[in-house]
Amino acid sequence: MSTEQTPTDPGPRPIRLTVVAALAAVEGLALVVVGLVLAVRALLGDGELRSALTGGLTLVALGVIPLAAARGLLARRSWSRGPAIITQILALPVAWQFLQADSVLIPGGVVLAVVAISALVMLVNPATTIDLGIRPPGAER
Repeated sequence: MSTEQTPTDPGPRPIRLTVVAALAAVEGLALVVVGLVLAVRALLGDGELRSALTGGLTLVALGVIPLAAARGLLARRSWSRGPAIITQILALPVAWQFLQADSVLIPGGVVLAVVAISALVMLVNPATTIDLGIRPPGAER
């Protein structure tokens, strides 16, 4: 018997869940791509091998979290909300650092901040909680 909670009405997936899943997937893909670029550049001799390779592989591993959350959100799995929220919270300081740079990272910081805040708003929306079948605290089982 599965302990996985599912929504009470498994009708069509709400647009909000589709949008937040797409945002999480884009973040995950961005992490994987940047990580792979760093790893390949390290292997080609551009920079210090060990730290660049470790950083690249770390980003690839971190990219799996929002990708898994995106898949779970699309499938309306209750567990997916936690990793998606954590990903957005972790994206905010990164966006802030991008905004503090005097370079081409500033537009990236703006985009990342907008994506993270938008996704957070959708994820903490009470309707999202209901859509994912998560019971509010104190609700009867």
